[in-house]
Amino acid sequence: MKIAIIYSTSSGITKKAAKIAIIGAGISGLSVGQLLKDKHEVTIFESDNRPGGMIKCDRVNGHLFHRTGGHVFNTRRPEVLDFFWSHFNKEEEFVKADRNSGVSMDGGLFVPYPIENHISCFDDETVNSIIKDWMIIKGNEGKIEPKNFEEFLKGRFGESLYKMYFQPYNEKVWRRDLTKVPLSWLEGKLPMPTGEELIFNNIKKVEEKKFVHSTFFYAKNHGSQFIADRFAEGLNIQYGKKIESMSLADGTWTVDGESFDKVVFCGNIKQLPSMINVLKSDEVAMIEGLESHGTTTVLCEIDDNPYSWIYMPSKKHESHRIICTGNFSPSNRADGKMSATIEFTDYISKEDILDNLERIPWHPKYITHNYEKYTYPIQDANTRTGIKKLRDDLEQSGLYLCGRFAEWEYYNTDVCMASAIEVSKKFN
Repeated sequence: MKIAIIYSTSSGITKKAAKIAIIGAGISGLSVGQLLKDKHEVTIFESDNRPGGMIKCDRVNGHLFHRTGGHVFNTRRPEVLDFFWSHFNKEEEFVKADRNSGVSMDGGLFVPYPIENHISCFDDETVNSIIKDWMIIKGNEGKIEPKNFEEFLKGRFGESLYKMYFQPYNEKVWRRDLTKVPLSWLEGKLPMPTGEELIFNNIKKVEEKKFVHSTFFYAKNHGSQFIADRFAEGLNIQYGKKIESMSLADGTWTVDGESFDKVVFCGNIKQLPSMINVLKSDEVAMIEGLESHGTTTVLCEIDDNPYSWIYMPSKKHESHRIICTGNFSPSNRADGKMSATIEFTDYISKEDILDNLERIPWHPKYITHNYEKYTYPIQDANTRTGIKKLRDDLEQSGLYLCGRFAEWEYYNTDVCMASAIEVSKKFN
Protein backbone atom coordinates (compact mmCIF):
# COMPACT_ATOMS: atom_id res chain seq x y z
CA MET A 1 0.00 0.00 0.00
CA LYS A 2 1.45 3.37 -1.03
CA ILE A 3 0.91 6.33 1.24
CA ALA A 4 0.41 9.88 0.02
CA ILE A 5 -0.31 13.29 1.48
CA ILE A 6 -2.34 15.73 -0.60
CA TYR A 7 -1.51 19.40 -0.36
CA SER A 8 -2.40 22.52 -2.35
CA THR A 9 0.11 24.83 -3.99
CA SER A 10 -0.36 28.55 -4.58
CA SER A 11 -1.41 27.76 -8.13
CA GLY A 12 -4.21 25.56 -6.89
CA ILE A 13 -2.65 22.40 -8.30
CA THR A 14 -2.54 19.49 -5.89
CA LYS A 15 0.49 17.27 -5.64
CA LYS A 16 1.25 14.07 -3.82
CA ALA A 17 3.96 14.15 -1.21
CA ALA A 18 5.67 11.19 0.38
CA LYS A 19 5.60 10.11 3.99
CA ILE A 20 9.25 9.89 4.98
CA ALA A 21 11.05 8.44 7.99
CA ILE A 22 14.49 9.80 8.85
CA ILE A 23 16.67 7.72 11.15
CA GLY A 24 18.96 9.91 13.25
CA ALA A 25 18.83 13.57 14.33
CA GLY A 26 22.48 14.41 13.77
CA ILE A 27 23.40 17.20 11.39
CA SER A 28 22.65 15.02 8.34
CA GLY A 29 19.20 13.92 9.51
CA LEU A 30 18.26 17.40 10.68
CA SER A 31 19.37 18.90 7.36
CA VAL A 32 17.35 16.37 5.35
CA GLY A 33 14.36 17.06 7.58
CA GLN A 34 14.54 20.80 7.02
CA LEU A 35 14.93 20.34 3.26
CA LEU A 36 11.95 17.99 2.95
CA LYS A 37 9.46 19.14 5.59
CA ASP A 38 7.65 21.73 3.49
CA LYS A 39 6.64 19.26 0.76
CA HIS A 40 6.53 15.96 2.62
CA GLU A 41 5.35 14.48 5.89
CA VAL A 42 8.59 13.88 7.76
CA THR A 43 9.21 12.02 11.01
CA ILE A 44 12.69 11.83 12.53
CA PHE A 45 13.53 9.02 14.94
CA GLU A 46 16.36 9.80 17.38
CA SER A 47 17.64 7.40 20.05
CA ASP A 48 18.97 10.20 22.28
CA ASN A 49 16.87 12.75 24.17
CA ARG A 50 18.15 15.71 22.11
CA PRO A 51 19.40 16.47 18.59
CA GLY A 52 22.97 16.83 17.38
CA GLY A 53 24.69 13.48 16.93
CA MET A 54 28.43 14.15 16.76
CA ILE A 55 28.00 17.92 17.18
CA LYS A 56 26.33 17.73 20.61
CA CYS A 57 27.69 19.94 23.39
CA ASP A 58 27.31 19.95 27.17
CA ARG A 59 27.88 22.65 29.75
CA VAL A 60 30.24 21.33 32.46
CA ASN A 61 31.36 23.49 35.39
CA GLY A 62 30.43 26.50 33.28
CA HIS A 63 32.61 25.45 30.32
CA LEU A 64 31.13 24.42 26.97
CA PHE A 65 32.13 20.84 26.20
CA HIS A 66 32.16 19.64 22.59
CA ARG A 67 31.62 15.95 23.26
CA THR A 68 33.32 15.04 19.99
CA GLY A 69 35.73 17.39 18.23
CA GLY A 70 35.25 21.14 18.11
CA HIS A 71 32.77 21.75 15.32
CA VAL A 72 32.82 25.07 13.46
CA PHE A 73 31.23 26.14 10.19
CA ASN A 74 32.98 26.99 6.95
CA THR A 75 32.47 25.80 3.41
CA ARG A 76 33.28 26.50 -0.22
CA ARG A 77 29.93 25.08 -1.37
CA PRO A 78 27.41 27.76 -2.48
CA GLU A 79 24.38 25.52 -1.94
CA VAL A 80 25.48 24.77 1.61
CA LEU A 81 26.10 28.45 2.33
CA ASP A 82 22.61 29.36 1.11
CA PHE A 83 20.99 26.54 3.08
CA PHE A 84 22.88 27.19 6.30
CA TRP A 85 22.46 30.97 6.45
CA SER A 86 18.75 30.68 5.65
CA HIS A 87 18.40 29.40 9.22
CA PHE A 88 20.56 31.93 11.07
CA ASN A 89 21.37 35.61 11.46
CA LYS A 90 25.07 35.69 10.65
CA GLU A 91 25.79 39.05 12.27
CA GLU A 92 23.78 38.59 15.45
CA GLU A 93 24.20 34.90 16.21
CA PHE A 94 27.73 34.05 15.03
CA VAL A 95 31.29 35.25 15.37
CA LYS A 96 33.76 35.04 12.49
CA ALA A 97 37.24 33.99 13.54
CA ASP A 98 40.62 33.54 11.92
CA ARG A 99 42.04 30.07 12.25
CA ASN A 100 45.28 30.40 14.25
CA SER A 101 46.90 27.00 14.63
CA GLY A 102 50.31 25.60 15.34
CA VAL A 103 52.42 22.52 15.90
CA SER A 104 53.83 21.84 19.36
CA MET A 105 57.17 20.04 18.96
CA ASP A 106 59.28 18.40 21.65
CA GLY A 107 61.73 20.71 23.39
CA GLY A 108 59.26 23.58 23.62
CA LEU A 109 59.47 24.53 19.92
CA PHE A 110 56.16 25.87 18.60
CA VAL A 111 55.83 26.12 14.82
CA PRO A 112 52.96 28.01 13.15
CA TYR A 113 50.62 25.94 11.01
CA PRO A 114 51.02 24.72 8.35
CA ILE A 115 54.45 23.49 9.42
CA GLU A 116 55.73 23.27 5.82
CA ASN A 117 55.38 27.05 5.45
CA HIS A 118 57.56 27.81 8.47
CA ILE A 119 60.75 25.79 8.12
CA SER A 120 62.77 28.83 9.23
CA CYS A 121 61.73 27.89 12.79
CA PHE A 122 64.09 24.91 12.66
CA ASP A 123 67.87 24.78 13.03
CA ASP A 124 70.12 25.18 9.98
CA GLU A 125 70.81 21.46 9.58
CA THR A 126 67.11 20.63 9.54
CA VAL A 127 66.33 23.45 7.09
CA ASN A 128 69.04 22.19 4.73
CA SER A 129 67.62 18.66 4.87
CA ILE A 130 64.12 19.91 4.10
CA ILE A 131 65.36 22.01 1.16
CA LYS A 132 67.21 18.99 -0.29
CA ASP A 133 64.01 16.96 0.01
CA TRP A 134 62.05 19.62 -1.84
CA MET A 135 64.57 19.72 -4.68
CA ILE A 136 64.02 15.99 -5.09
CA ILE A 137 60.25 16.46 -4.93
CA LYS A 138 60.41 19.12 -7.64
CA GLY A 139 62.36 16.77 -9.90
CA ASN A 140 59.83 13.96 -9.35
CA GLU A 141 56.65 15.99 -9.85
CA GLY A 142 54.30 14.19 -12.22
CA LYS A 143 56.49 11.07 -12.38
CA ILE A 144 55.43 9.10 -9.31
CA GLU A 145 51.81 8.39 -8.39
CA PRO A 146 51.42 7.69 -4.63
CA LYS A 147 49.56 4.50 -3.75
CA ASN A 148 49.00 5.15 -0.05
CA PHE A 149 49.10 7.87 2.59
CA GLU A 150 52.77 7.40 3.47
CA GLU A 151 53.88 7.69 -0.15
CA PHE A 152 51.69 10.75 -0.55
CA LEU A 153 53.16 12.52 2.49
CA LYS A 154 56.76 11.73 1.58
CA GLY A 155 56.19 12.71 -2.04
CA ARG A 156 54.48 15.98 -1.10
CA PHE A 157 56.53 17.19 1.89
CA GLY A 158 59.77 15.21 1.88
CA GLU A 159 61.46 12.66 4.10
CA SER A 160 62.58 15.12 6.79
CA LEU A 161 59.19 16.69 7.50
CA TYR A 162 57.61 13.27 7.24
CA LYS A 163 59.77 11.84 10.03
CA MET A 164 59.56 14.98 12.21
CA TYR A 165 55.87 15.67 12.00
CA PHE A 166 53.64 13.94 9.46
CA GLN A 167 54.50 10.37 10.41
CA PRO A 168 54.31 10.62 14.23
CA TYR A 169 51.23 12.85 14.15
CA ASN A 170 49.27 10.71 11.72
CA GLU A 171 50.27 7.44 13.36
CA LYS A 172 48.73 8.80 16.58
CA VAL A 173 45.54 9.65 14.68
CA TRP A 174 45.25 6.50 12.56
CA ARG A 175 46.85 3.98 14.95
CA ARG A 176 48.22 1.99 12.01
CA ASP A 177 50.99 1.78 9.45
CA LEU A 178 50.43 4.72 7.10
CA THR A 179 51.08 2.48 4.09
CA LYS A 180 47.74 0.86 5.01
CA VAL A 181 45.83 4.16 4.90
CA PRO A 182 44.25 4.83 1.46
CA LEU A 183 44.17 8.25 -0.16
CA SER A 184 40.40 8.45 -0.64
CA TRP A 185 39.83 10.29 2.68
CA LEU A 186 41.88 13.27 1.41
CA GLU A 187 39.33 14.08 -1.27
CA GLY A 188 37.93 17.57 -0.72
CA LYS A 189 40.30 18.33 2.16
CA LEU A 190 42.63 21.30 2.38
CA PRO A 191 44.43 22.06 -0.92
CA MET A 192 47.89 20.48 -1.00
CA PRO A 193 50.88 22.63 -2.06
CA THR A 194 53.11 21.94 -5.04
CA GLY A 195 56.91 22.02 -4.73
CA GLU A 196 57.01 25.56 -6.07
CA GLU A 197 54.31 26.66 -3.62
CA LEU A 198 56.25 25.21 -0.67
CA ILE A 199 59.26 27.35 -1.54
CA PHE A 200 57.18 30.46 -2.36
CA ASN A 201 55.15 30.17 0.86
CA ASN A 202 58.33 30.07 2.96
CA ILE A 203 60.00 32.99 1.19
CA LYS A 204 56.85 35.11 1.47
CA LYS A 205 56.01 33.74 4.95
CA VAL A 206 52.47 32.88 3.91
CA GLU A 207 50.31 32.47 7.00
CA GLU A 208 47.40 30.13 7.59
CA LYS A 209 44.90 32.95 7.21
CA LYS A 210 45.66 33.10 3.48
CA PHE A 211 44.11 29.67 2.89
CA VAL A 212 40.54 28.74 1.93
CA HIS A 213 39.59 27.25 5.31
CA SER A 214 41.46 29.89 7.28
CA THR A 215 38.33 31.53 8.72
CA PHE A 216 35.28 29.99 10.29
CA PHE A 217 31.96 30.91 11.83
CA TYR A 218 31.01 29.86 15.32
CA ALA A 219 27.82 30.35 17.32
CA LYS A 220 28.14 33.05 19.96
CA ASN A 221 26.33 30.85 22.47
CA HIS A 222 26.15 27.07 22.98
CA GLY A 223 28.53 26.18 20.14
CA SER A 224 27.44 23.55 17.64
CA GLN A 225 24.55 22.52 19.91
CA PHE A 226 22.99 25.85 18.95
CA ILE A 227 23.11 24.76 15.29
CA ALA A 228 21.52 21.40 16.07
CA ASP A 229 18.79 22.97 18.21
CA ARG A 230 17.93 25.52 15.51
CA PHE A 231 17.82 22.88 12.79
CA ALA A 232 15.52 20.80 14.98
CA GLU A 233 12.92 23.59 15.12
CA GLY A 234 9.74 22.87 13.17
CA LEU A 235 10.56 19.18 12.79
CA ASN A 236 8.61 16.20 14.07
CA ILE A 237 11.33 14.44 16.05
CA GLN A 238 10.55 11.45 18.22
CA TYR A 239 13.28 11.33 20.86
CA GLY A 240 14.26 8.25 22.80
CA LYS A 241 13.36 6.08 19.80
CA LYS A 242 16.08 3.56 19.06
CA ILE A 243 14.92 1.82 15.91
CA GLU A 244 15.80 -1.86 16.12
CA SER A 245 14.19 -3.00 12.86
CA MET A 246 12.58 -1.76 9.68
CA SER A 247 10.72 -3.96 7.24
CA LEU A 248 9.75 -3.56 3.59
CA ALA A 249 6.60 -5.13 2.16
CA ASP A 250 4.70 -4.24 -1.00
CA GLY A 251 6.72 -1.06 -1.48
CA THR A 252 6.01 0.27 2.01
CA TRP A 253 8.46 0.55 4.89
CA THR A 254 7.33 -0.13 8.44
CA VAL A 255 9.28 1.77 11.09
CA ASP A 256 8.31 1.54 14.75
CA GLY A 257 4.93 0.15 13.72
CA GLU A 258 4.21 3.04 11.36
CA SER A 259 4.10 2.91 7.56
CA PHE A 260 6.28 5.14 5.36
CA ASP A 261 6.88 5.57 1.64
CA LYS A 262 10.60 6.23 2.00
CA VAL A 263 13.33 6.03 4.62
CA VAL A 264 16.44 8.22 4.87
CA PHE A 265 19.00 6.43 7.02
CA CYS A 266 21.43 8.84 8.74
CA GLY A 267 22.69 6.46 11.40
CA ASN A 268 25.60 4.05 11.40
CA ILE A 269 25.56 1.65 8.45
CA LYS A 270 26.91 -1.02 10.80
CA GLN A 271 23.40 -1.21 12.26
CA LEU A 272 21.69 -2.02 8.95
CA PRO A 273 22.23 -5.81 8.76
CA SER A 274 20.26 -6.32 11.97
CA MET A 275 17.63 -3.70 11.08
CA ILE A 276 16.40 -4.45 7.55
CA ASN A 277 15.39 -7.47 5.50
CA VAL A 278 16.57 -6.49 2.02
CA LEU A 279 20.37 -6.81 2.21
CA LYS A 280 22.24 -9.37 0.11
CA SER A 281 24.86 -11.62 1.71
CA ASP A 282 27.78 -9.86 0.00
CA GLU A 283 26.44 -6.49 1.19
CA VAL A 284 26.25 -7.76 4.77
CA ALA A 285 29.83 -9.05 4.51
CA MET A 286 31.02 -5.69 3.16
CA ILE A 287 29.34 -3.78 6.00
CA GLU A 288 30.67 -6.12 8.66
CA GLY A 289 34.21 -5.64 7.30
CA LEU A 290 34.15 -1.84 7.62
CA GLU A 291 36.65 -0.40 10.08
CA SER A 292 36.66 2.82 12.09
CA HIS A 293 38.22 4.65 15.00
CA GLY A 294 36.63 6.18 18.04
CA THR A 295 37.68 9.26 19.99
CA THR A 296 38.15 10.06 23.66
CA THR A 297 37.57 13.79 24.09
CA VAL A 298 38.79 15.40 27.31
CA LEU A 299 37.57 18.79 28.54
CA CYS A 300 40.30 20.66 30.42
CA GLU A 301 41.19 24.07 31.72
CA ILE A 302 44.51 25.04 30.12
CA ASP A 303 46.90 27.98 30.05
CA ASP A 304 45.57 30.96 28.16
CA ASN A 305 46.81 31.10 24.56
CA PRO A 306 45.83 32.68 21.23
CA TYR A 307 45.38 29.44 19.26
CA SER A 308 42.45 27.55 17.80
CA TRP A 309 44.01 24.14 17.05
CA ILE A 310 47.33 22.77 18.36
CA TYR A 311 48.77 19.66 16.71
CA MET A 312 51.07 17.43 18.75
CA PRO A 313 53.36 14.85 17.07
CA SER A 314 55.26 14.15 20.31
CA LYS A 315 55.70 10.50 21.29
CA LYS A 316 55.78 11.45 24.98
CA HIS A 317 52.00 11.23 25.19
CA GLU A 318 49.14 9.69 23.21
CA SER A 319 47.08 12.79 22.36
CA HIS A 320 47.33 14.23 18.86
CA ARG A 321 45.64 17.62 19.17
CA ILE A 322 44.21 20.29 21.41
CA ILE A 323 41.12 22.17 20.22
CA CYS A 324 41.07 25.52 21.99
CA THR A 325 37.29 25.86 22.13
CA GLY A 326 37.61 28.50 24.84
CA ASN A 327 38.92 30.84 22.14
CA PHE A 328 36.00 30.23 19.76
CA SER A 329 33.55 32.32 21.79
CA PRO A 330 33.80 34.09 25.18
CA SER A 331 30.67 32.25 26.33
CA ASN A 332 32.53 28.92 26.11
CA ARG A 333 34.63 29.81 29.16
CA ALA A 334 33.68 29.65 32.83
CA ASP A 335 34.60 32.79 34.76
CA GLY A 336 36.98 33.77 31.99
CA LYS A 337 39.14 30.67 32.45
CA MET A 338 40.54 29.14 29.26
CA SER A 339 39.20 25.72 28.30
CA ALA A 340 39.94 23.26 25.53
CA THR A 341 39.26 19.71 24.42
CA ILE A 342 42.17 17.28 24.12
CA GLU A 343 41.71 14.36 21.76
CA PHE A 344 42.90 10.76 21.92
CA THR A 345 42.20 8.20 19.23
CA ASP A 346 40.03 5.32 20.47
CA TYR A 347 39.30 4.49 24.10
CA ILE A 348 41.55 5.61 26.91
CA SER A 349 40.74 5.19 30.60
CA LYS A 350 40.47 8.11 33.01
CA GLU A 351 43.58 6.85 34.79
CA ASP A 352 45.55 6.94 31.52
CA ILE A 353 44.05 10.33 30.63
CA LEU A 354 45.31 11.84 33.87
CA ASP A 355 48.73 10.27 33.33
CA ASN A 356 48.97 11.68 29.79
CA LEU A 357 47.84 15.16 30.83
CA GLU A 358 50.97 15.50 32.94
CA ARG A 359 53.09 15.38 29.74
CA ILE A 360 50.93 17.60 27.53
CA PRO A 361 51.84 21.29 27.14
CA TRP A 362 49.74 24.20 28.45
CA HIS A 363 49.21 22.50 31.84
CA PRO A 364 45.80 20.91 31.18
CA LYS A 365 43.58 20.31 34.22
CA TYR A 366 41.00 17.56 33.83
CA ILE A 367 37.29 18.44 34.05
CA THR A 368 35.48 15.56 32.29
CA HIS A 369 35.71 13.32 29.25
CA ASN A 370 33.57 11.47 26.71
CA TYR A 371 34.27 8.41 24.59
CA GLU A 372 32.55 7.86 21.25
CA LYS A 373 33.10 4.47 19.62
CA TYR A 374 32.48 5.68 16.06
CA THR A 375 34.02 8.98 14.97
CA TYR A 376 36.41 8.33 12.07
CA PRO A 377 35.45 5.90 9.27
CA ILE A 378 38.37 4.04 7.72
CA GLN A 379 38.28 3.23 4.02
CA ASP A 380 40.24 0.77 1.95
CA ALA A 381 40.60 0.60 -1.82
CA ASN A 382 37.18 -1.11 -2.17
CA THR A 383 35.07 0.83 0.35
CA ARG A 384 33.62 3.48 -1.93
CA THR A 385 32.77 0.98 -4.67
CA GLY A 386 31.03 -1.26 -2.15
CA ILE A 387 29.09 1.59 -0.54
CA LYS A 388 28.00 2.94 -3.93
CA LYS A 389 26.66 -0.45 -4.99
CA LEU A 390 24.83 -0.80 -1.69
CA ARG A 391 23.42 2.73 -1.91
CA ASP A 392 22.15 2.14 -5.45
CA ASP A 393 20.50 -1.14 -4.44
CA LEU A 394 18.85 0.35 -1.36
CA GLU A 395 17.50 3.34 -3.25
CA GLN A 396 15.61 0.91 -5.51
CA SER A 397 13.83 -0.17 -2.33
CA GLY A 398 13.15 3.40 -1.18
CA LEU A 399 15.91 3.60 1.44
CA TYR A 400 18.50 6.37 1.15
CA LEU A 401 21.86 6.69 2.91
CA CYS A 402 23.01 10.11 4.12
CA GLY A 403 25.81 11.19 6.44
CA ARG A 404 29.27 10.40 7.75
CA PHE A 405 28.68 6.85 8.98
CA ALA A 406 25.73 6.05 6.75
CA GLU A 407 28.00 6.60 3.73
CA TRP A 408 31.22 5.71 5.58
CA GLU A 409 32.89 8.93 4.47
CA TYR A 410 35.18 11.37 6.28
CA TYR A 411 32.54 14.12 6.12
CA ASN A 412 32.87 17.42 7.94
CA THR A 413 29.71 19.25 8.99
CA ASP A 414 29.37 21.18 5.72
CA VAL A 415 29.75 18.02 3.62
CA CYS A 416 27.04 16.33 5.68
CA MET A 417 24.78 19.23 4.69
CA ALA A 418 25.86 18.87 1.05
CA SER A 419 24.98 15.18 1.17
CA ALA A 420 21.58 16.06 2.64
CA ILE A 421 20.97 18.53 -0.18
CA GLU A 422 21.77 15.87 -2.79
CA VAL A 423 19.48 13.33 -1.14
CA SER A 424 16.65 15.87 -0.87
CA LYS A 425 16.83 16.51 -4.63
CA LYS A 426 15.78 12.90 -5.17
CA PHE A 427 12.50 13.67 -3.40
CA ASN A 428 11.79 17.22 -4.51
